[in-house]
Amino acid sequence: MSKAFTKETDADDDDAAEGVAPALPVGTKNYMTPGGYARLRDELLALMDVERPKVVEAVHWAAKNGDRSENGDYLYGKKRLREIDRRIRFLTKRLEVAEVTDPSVHHGRDQVFFGATVRYADAAGNERAVTILGIDEAESAKGQVSWISPIARALLKAREGDVVKLATPGGLQELEILSVAYPAPAGA
Repeated sequence: MSKAFTKETDADDDDAAEGVAPALPVGTKNYMTPGGYARLRDELLALMDVERPKVVEAVHWAAKNGDRSENGDYLYGKKRLREIDRRIRFLTKRLEVAEVTDPSVHHGRDQVFFGATVRYADAAGNERAVTILGIDEAESAKGQVSWISPIARALLKAREGDVVKLATPGGLQELEILSVAYPAPAGA
């Protein structure tokens, strides 16, 4: 049977929502920085208080215009409403299990923990820097990696000057940690 003739369920919505961000590994915590938690909470509140009411109003208006089967405003509005509700459920679940960890408590230390910005060099001398953040807040385009990523796992608990091994598809790679930095505590 064609997918077009099947009924959408909440299970389908949850599967789609989990495609937005990686699922949490079983038995792990959802570590997040205070800033990351605040951004997700702000997004959730904006969806619930601003975006959803606007779309509900548009759907209500479109529903009054007659034949719903050919009413583009109504059909698009209902689809957008499902997307918003899916994102609200996803954010609610992620925030409920979030464990906020302030990386500034490690300011001045040379060991790699959650929230560290680590500068390292590979065997060829190429230098890179990554910041280790939570699953829901890391953006690779900004040089941020999730704490469960292979590079973060290799770097965690090492110190400046240490050489760590990273398993890559091209083989084992050695990385030398050049520096470790943390954000300064608030008010410092």
